[in-house]
This record gives sequence, C-alpha cells and structure tokens, in this order.
Amino acid sequence: MSILLRNIKQIVLWSAIALLTVSCSQVPSTESNPWRVLENLPTEQTLLDIDFTGNPDQGWMVGNQATLLKTEDGGDTWQQEELQLGEEKLDFLSVSFKGEEGWIVGEPSILLHTTDGGENWSRIQLSEKLPGEPYSIIALGENSAEMTTNVGAIYQTNNGGKNWEALVEEAVGVARNISRSEDGKYVAVSARGNFYSTWTPGDQAWQPHERNTSRRVQNMGFTPDGRVWLLARGGQIQFTESEDFDSWQDPEYPEFSSGKGLLDIGYRNSDELWVSGGSGDLFLRSETEGVWKKDRDVQQVPGNFYRVKFFNPEKGFILGDRGTVLKYEGSVDAA
Repeated sequence: MSILLRNIKQIVLWSAIALLTVSCSQVPSTESNPWRVLENLPTEQTLLDIDFTGNPDQGWMVGNQATLLKTEDGGDTWQQEELQLGEEKLDFLSVSFKGEEGWIVGEPSILLHTTDGGENWSRIQLSEKLPGEPYSIIALGENSAEMTTNVGAIYQTNNGGKNWEALVEEAVGVARNISRSEDGKYVAVSARGNFYSTWTPGDQAWQPHERNTSRRVQNMGFTPDGRVWLLARGGQIQFTESEDFDSWQDPEYPEFSSGKGLLDIGYRNSDELWVSGGSGDLFLRSETEGVWKKDRDVQQVPGNFYRVKFFNPEKGFILGDRGTVLKYEGSVDAA
C-alpha cells in the first residue's frame, strides 16, 4: 500500500511540474510570421555571416568548409562560388563590404580581399606571428579594414592589407565571441563564458569585467543606442542601463520553460529586436510594448539559428546550421 501511495505522489508531483512548465511556456505568439525559409540553397554547411556590396541586390554569404554563396537578387536566391585555394580545410567566419571593396576572414589564417564587388578575390598572406586565428573583419573605407583574432587581438589596415597596425597591446585570451559597435567599441566573451572584456578606441588594453549573473554567458553585443546586451544559459537576457559596461538591468526570460540556449540578437530598428536560439526558437520584443512574443511558425525548421542580421528595417536574414537561411519578408504587429 505504501508503494502505491508513493507512486501516486510521484505521479501528482510530475503532473504538477508538467502543468507549471506548460503554463510558464505560454509566451504570446506573434500575430504573423515575417520570415521565409529560403529553399534550394546549394549547401548544407553552417552559415556564419552575410553582407551586401554597394549594390543592394548583390550580396555574399560565408560559412564552414570554405562555403561562399553569392546573390544577385537581394538574397532571394543564392549560388555557390568556388575559389582556387588548394587543398586546405578552411572555414570562412566573417565577410564585410564597403561599396565594392570587401573582405573575408576565416581559419586557419585566411584573409581574402576584393575591390570589384567579389568578381575577383585575392588572398593576402598573414604573418605567422599573428596571435590567434582571424575571427572577424569590418570594412571601413577605401583600402581600410579592422580585423580581430579569436584571442582578442585587434588590427587595422589603411593600405589594402599590406600592413596592419595593432590597436591593443595584449590579447584578451581565447574568446567565445567578439562583437563590435558602430563607433568601434568591442565586447568579448571568454571561452568558458565566466567573464567578459571590453575595449574602447584609445585603450591600451582590454578591460575585464565579472559577469553579472550566476549563469555562463553565451553571447554579447551592442544595441543601436550603444548599450550592451547579454545572453546567458537558460534563456536569460540582460541589457545595460547606459553605455556603462557594468550598469546591468534585471534579467529577463522570454520563455521560462525553455531549456534551449539563446544565441544572438538582431535589431530591426531602434524599437524592435529579434532573439534567435537553438531548435528553431525565435522571439520578438518591442521595447515600447515591453512584451516578449514567440514566432511559432518557424519552430518546425530543423536546426539552430546562430545569427540575426538586419541591413535596414525591411531587409534582414537569420543564418543557421545545415544550410538554413530565413529572409525577412515584412513587418509584424510589433513594428
């Protein structure tokens, strides 16, 4: 009899937990789905970055296994481009254009440069003494770009990559990810997610910060107004009150029951942001309304959404694994 009673108690307990989980997961749904899954992409590799040339219809997308895709119609269709790079096993991590001049970096130690919108790419040899592997690059203007490595070294060139000037005296250590603001600030998350570091133009070194949460940090970046956002394990999001890197607001949880990780944030405009995650999780928030909503129409998409990137309020993309790309098609109720 005691065994039966114990079993009944366990059933009641698990039922209560299940009920609580369901009730906590009822974040409102978006009233419509503005994202279209692009079909028939010529790759199943994980895609990591995207950018467009001075021609808004012409763009490039990069990813693992030296994946290089090109569009001539604003991102509706993409074609695979092959570069003659020998037998090296390369991953392209970052692509950036300023007009017709563009750059691609990746690992191990690959840097490509174009001055004609990608019609021709030349490889620029990097020093063997470069600390770490190239991680990201941003095109700044004619013959000018800024490059980071995965240990937090920051370099700038003003002569098309022939010479690079170090902007920081010491690297920060192996980083999980590194993000740059529009005005040139950087935030880097440590490999284990147990602290983060910041760098402002003019600083001689990175400034370390203790994380403001008991959870390990997954990713960090900048809001349009120069504040900082943080994604931590367990679906936690935080924002700073101001541009002060330590002025953290209380944490938010778009969906309490979600055990999946949140991976990136992209701002469509100064009011509307999208948060991507694992297993097709995608959340929307309007800063004005202060309400989180979930786009459940994309949950059937297999895989993780690693990157959210908007080029203007009506042009955005989400990049994921297994060749997954979503294209923004129109405003929703929280616009």
